[in-house]
Amino acid sequence: MLYGAIEAGGTKMVCAIGDENGKIYEQISIPTVTPDETMPKIIEYFKDKDIKAIGIACFGPIDLDKNSETYGFITSTPKTAWKNFDIVGCVKNALGIPVGFDTDVNGSLLGEITWGCAKGLTDAVYLTIGTGIGGGVMTNGKLLHGMLHPELGHIIIAKSQKDKGECVCPYHDSCLEGLAAGPSIEKRWGSKAKDLADRQEVWDLEAEYIGTALVNFCMTLSPQKIILGGGVMHQMQLFPLIRKVFKEKMAGYINTKTLENLDEYIVPASLHDDQGIMGAVKLAIDACN
Repeated sequence: MLYGAIEAGGTKMVCAIGDENGKIYEQISIPTVTPDETMPKIIEYFKDKDIKAIGIACFGPIDLDKNSETYGFITSTPKTAWKNFDIVGCVKNALGIPVGFDTDVNGSLLGEITWGCAKGLTDAVYLTIGTGIGGGVMTNGKLLHGMLHPELGHIIIAKSQKDKGECVCPYHDSCLEGLAAGPSIEKRWGSKAKDLADRQEVWDLEAEYIGTALVNFCMTLSPQKIILGGGVMHQMQLFPLIRKVFKEKMAGYINTKTLENLDEYIVPASLHDDQGIMGAVKLAIDACN
């Protein structure tokens, strides 16, 4: 059985065909320009693929309340051309098949839960750290939505006394995304993260912010595993630094077997950057049930 998948990002839309085992047979990338330019290309790609359903793991904020008049809409996004756009309705009306829908980060977590490093777990957090910071949460075996959906990148954390830069978030003066996402790193240090690999002070500060956030997530969500993805986390030297900060700030308060080995608790994404598109395949599979 074949399923369609869309990983809808702010820069590009990855479209793919996969099966119930998570195998990806083909995929293409379409620039995220405007709905009038981008959506016809997506529909054209899928229309003759003989897929049973399609899953969309989408940038947001999005409306996930199936009882809402705007369910399936991209809502108050800073990408103004996509504001209040009914992406689910557009795809469903054009293709006439079931559509699964969730956030891009919940999609990435779903991929890891189904086929990756969190397989078999019921509670996990996936955090992507790149151009922005977003998080997906699974609790008691279900993706967390709540009033809207988690916005883990915008938790308020204290600015480090060692930080001579500034929070770049237009909404908050001291949030995780504004202090630790790629644009913040670049503005603070004058270069992109990938060009700063040998600057220890860069990663010590980054680890302080991320490790602090992970303690907050551990305290509030009690995940069995925390997975870190995104472009900034390609700097693998960050992982031991983050685990060190996490251990220091946890200060022994939570003492479980799970936390005895932080190398297996705070881990990199495991699906070769395909976790998002694989999660979208799973959204399509679940849309048929």
